[in-house]
Amino acid sequence: MSSLVAYEDSESEGEQTEEGTSTCVQTESGERNQEVGRRDSSEISLSHQSFTHEHDRSALGHHGGVSGRNSSLLLHSQPQSFFDMERKYCGDRMAREKHCEETTARLSLGGTRVKISPLQMPLHMQQSFSDDFKAAKRHVPPSSGVRPYIPKRHRQATSLETVDPHFPTEQVTGNRSRESQILTEVSERVKPHLALKPGTAGIPKRLLISLGGHQGPVNAVQWCPVPHLSHLLLSASMDKTVKVWDGAETGRCLRVYTCHSGAVRDACWTRCGRQLLTGSFDNFAVITDVETGQQVVRLDNQFKVMCAVLHPSSPNVFLCGGYGPVVKAWDSRSCKVVKVYKAGIQQTLDILFLRGGEEFISSSDCVSRDSADRTLIAWDFQTTAKVSNQIYHERYTCPSLTLHPTEESFVAQTNGDYMAVFSSQRPYRMNKTRQYKGHKVEGYAVQCGFSLDGTILASGSSTGSAHFYDYHNARLLHTLRAHSQPCLCVSQHPILPATAATCDWSGEIKVWH
Repeated sequence: MSSLVAYEDSESEGEQTEEGTSTCVQTESGERNQEVGRRDSSEISLSHQSFTHEHDRSALGHHGGVSGRNSSLLLHSQPQSFFDMERKYCGDRMAREKHCEETTARLSLGGTRVKISPLQMPLHMQQSFSDDFKAAKRHVPPSSGVRPYIPKRHRQATSLETVDPHFPTEQVTGNRSRESQILTEVSERVKPHLALKPGTAGIPKRLLISLGGHQGPVNAVQWCPVPHLSHLLLSASMDKTVKVWDGAETGRCLRVYTCHSGAVRDACWTRCGRQLLTGSFDNFAVITDVETGQQVVRLDNQFKVMCAVLHPSSPNVFLCGGYGPVVKAWDSRSCKVVKVYKAGIQQTLDILFLRGGEEFISSSDCVSRDSADRTLIAWDFQTTAKVSNQIYHERYTCPSLTLHPTEESFVAQTNGDYMAVFSSQRPYRMNKTRQYKGHKVEGYAVQCGFSLDGTILASGSSTGSAHFYDYHNARLLHTLRAHSQPCLCVSQHPILPATAATCDWSGEIKVWH
């Protein structure tokens, strides 16, 4: 780090001044240059490529000498006003004048006018000049018209951090300094809630932030599960991109991930919050590093991926389902398929691991008039055997599944415009007396989700609204007029009370509180 600072300081001093003066050595004739070099070679080392001819006799006068004041100006390549301010704000003026006089005496040889860069001085003079130069710049008042010195790395950081509010995502994508801070900064809005025990979940009613950066439908939004990083909001869109936002304060897009060539259908955080798992219509499932944006794992499923789910107890294993007759289990360490679950269906809509990860539920698009043996299927993860295929007996597909955070139950979103609750233990019976009605699905992949304490069940709607239900009595608590297009997902914040994110078919994301 010290070498970097030294490099920038020397570079800035060697740059051209505002008057266009370059850091080269100018003499009146080539012969006098050689004579000066031989006469005072022990004091000053002149560059072979920096000599220029000058015939400015009016500036030299009849005596051909250079006064101490003029040589000081030539030496430092600064306007006279700068030294006036330097004399005012710097305390050791006499020491600097002494160096100027010594340098003038050495350079005023034979009536030759010599102009030298600070980099071509002896080492002890370079150090003194550099100290004086930087000290003077630190004391330049803003109203003097002289711009203060800004290190090169600070200028680059400033230019990278300048974001157009109308196009935030395109200009923040390449900001390497911001990337390294995604997982280190803690939101000021989240900090007060980290030490508190989770309270009763509330219902958001007012708009906090509107995020507009996607150019296609946003299929899913999800808050980071790590408490101190829970201000990060993940979004997956049909525009082939995945984005991470500051969803708690600024609403700024922190990072854009373009790891897919097709629409991104599903995305989720890993448990550590440092990686993302995404599935796309380009047939690939990808694990991406959040900070660097590098692809850690890229796997070809040989079918369009509709859902990708991490194993709850084995972070290196995940399931992929989609436009294929099977569900595949991958190991990210070996990049190989470790298990195949043959469902004999055309499309897998969603996958849900039950508690412990020993069993999981898959939802398919297969329905028939007199049978429901493949709409919801329970699988044994280790043996790949079907545990039950008589779970849901109605002729509706279930585009979304969600697990209750504390109780032994799960909820299925159905195309019958209601949500049904099931037991998460065998034989996975459906509670026919409790249904959550009030929203519309109408063929959209509308998702549902619980609050952290499990008391509130939220769902999107094809009408653009977000609906909040009391989980225990299925009563509709509040309808939030969120979007003008179908609302596809409602994600409730894991820490902040009464805070939720919604997304819609037009590509808009909103945060409510």
